[in-house]
Amino acid sequence: MDTSVLCNLLGIPVKCQDRAKVVEQYHAKQKAHDCDLLLPVTAIIETGNHIAQLNDGHQRRICAERFDVMLRAVVNGDAPWALNEVEWNAAHLDALLAGGRTGSTLVEHACNRLGCGDLNILIERDRYLARTSGVAATVWTLDELLSSYA
Repeated sequence: MDTSVLCNLLGIPVKCQDRAKVVEQYHAKQKAHDCDLLLPVTAIIETGNHIAQLNDGHQRRICAERFDVMLRAVVNGDAPWALNEVEWNAAHLDALLAGGRTGSTLVEHACNRLGCGDLNILIERDRYLARTSGVAATVWTLDELLSSYA
């Protein structure tokens, strides 16, 4: 899942316009048991930044507390998704610069308005696929540009 989905699930003001639809899709995915949800490190960082940038201090605290509860559930193995553990090393950075399996480099993506965070989610997906076998993985996103690569 990407940041747009996570922001809707957490109900982050100004970032949750599609909350009802996302929550419905989330419940459908849980009920179907036909996929595993992975939480990319990039989505965690971006979501934390969106929360920190909220103007209303009360909303900032409420969202930060919801985020805290969600992350603790991941750590404790109680969340309906798993953390996608990635090692930030030269190989990861090289894959990011090359654009992973997208066919375009980081520079080309930046020129086409695909941000580094979105590209990194794709790289995390690629690296997940490389270390697992017989698994298909897509990115659950509301972002049209990212979904074209997902």
